[in-house]
Amino acid sequence: MTWEQRYRLRQLARTSLVLWAAVALVAALFTARGVLWLDGETGWHLYRFSPDGARAVLGTLVSSMLTFIVFVLSTTLIVVQLASGQLTPRVIALVLAAPGVKVALAALTFTYAYTLAALGRVEDRVPDLHVGIAVGLNLLCIVVFFEFVQRLSVGLRPGSLLLSIADRTRAVINDVYPTAFDPSRPEEQPRAVLPAAAPRAVEFEGRSGVVMAVGLADLVRIAREADAVVELVPQVGDSITGGDPLFRVFGGRGGVATRRLRGCVAVGSERTLDQDPRFAFRMLVDIANKALSPAINDPTTAVLVLDQIDNLLRWLGARRLDEGFTRDASGAVRVVYGTPDWPDYVTLAVSEIRQYGEGSLQVSRRLRALLEHLIAVLPPARHAALRQELEMLDSAVARKFPDEEDRRRANVSDYQGVGGSDA
Repeated sequence: MTWEQRYRLRQLARTSLVLWAAVALVAALFTARGVLWLDGETGWHLYRFSPDGARAVLGTLVSSMLTFIVFVLSTTLIVVQLASGQLTPRVIALVLAAPGVKVALAALTFTYAYTLAALGRVEDRVPDLHVGIAVGLNLLCIVVFFEFVQRLSVGLRPGSLLLSIADRTRAVINDVYPTAFDPSRPEEQPRAVLPAAAPRAVEFEGRSGVVMAVGLADLVRIAREADAVVELVPQVGDSITGGDPLFRVFGGRGGVATRRLRGCVAVGSERTLDQDPRFAFRMLVDIANKALSPAINDPTTAVLVLDQIDNLLRWLGARRLDEGFTRDASGAVRVVYGTPDWPDYVTLAVSEIRQYGEGSLQVSRRLRALLEHLIAVLPPARHAALRQELEMLDSAVARKFPDEEDRRRANVSDYQGVGGSDA
C-alpha cells in the first residue's frame, strides 16, 4: 500500500459521514443480537409491553427516526450552505468533518437500525429488554438532537467558527513547524542544496487537482535507496494537471520508479489543512474579504478575523519555518521541495484585507494594532515584512482619509477596531 493510499484511508476515517453511518448500522445489528440473547438469558422486564403494543410503539419510532435523520441531514446542509454563503465556501468541509456532526448522525443511525431490529423480533413473546432499550435510545436521541442543533448554531457563528479554524491551524503549525525559531540560525534556501547535475523530470499523470499532502518520509526512503536527490516541483496547495512536472530526480543508481514517487503525493479536488497552514490563512482572509464587500459591508467580522490572524502570526513567527529539504539518517539531503517563508505568510495574511478594507476605520485601526503588536513581540528577523506592511497601511490611510481628523483616528492602534483607546 502506498503512502497516498494510507493517507486517503486516514482522511476517509476522519471526514466521511458514510463511513460513520455504515459503522453505526453494523454496530446496531450486532448490539441488537447481543441484547436479544441477554433478554432470553435473564428475562428482564422494563415496560411489559403486549405484542400489539410493542409493534405499535416500535413502528411509530422507526418511521419517526427515519424522518428525523432526513430532517437533520437536510437542515445541516441548508445551514452550512447559508453559512458558507455568508462567510466562505471553504468552511463546508471543515464543518461537516467536525466530530459533533459525525457523532450525532451516527447516534441517530444506530438508534434507527436498532429499533428496526427490535421491531422484527416482536412475535408472540415480547423481548421486553430489547424493546425497552430501543425506546430509551429514541428518547436519548431527542436530547442528542437538541444538543446537536445548539452546537451547530453556536459553531457557525463567525466568532466561534473563526476560533475553531484558528485552533485547528495551531495544531497544523505545530506539526509542520515543530522547532522554535532561533535568530542565531538563519533559515536556508532549498535551492542551495540541489546538485549541479542535470535532473530527470517526472511528469504528473492523472486527474487535475491540487496537491493536498506529501509523504516526505517515504520520499526520503525511496531517494536513499536509489542514492538520489528528489525535488518536488509543486508546493502543497498548488494546482497540478496532467503533463505538469511533478518531480525532478538528480542522480540515482538505476533510476527511481515513477510509480513509487507518484504514490507519495496525494492530489485531490480541494486543499486541506493537513500540511498546508496557508490554507487556513486563505480561509480567514476570504471571510474578511467577503465581510468587507459592498454586498455585505460587515467590517466587525473582518476585525474578528484579524484577531485570529494576529494570534496565528505570532504563533507562526515564533517557529522555525520549514527550509524546504529533508535529510536521511546519515545527514545527506534527499528531498527538496518549495515552502513559504515568513514574508509569504505576512503578505497572505494582511495584504488583501488592507486593500479591501481601505477606507474602513475599524479595519485600519485593528490592522495597525496587529502589525505593531507583532513587531513588539517577535524577533527582529521577522520585522522587515511587518514594517513594509505598516508603511503600505500608512499610505492607504493617507489616500483614503482626506480629512485630517479621520487620518489621525485611522492611525490609532485599536484591538477592537473602534471602541478601544483613541489616544
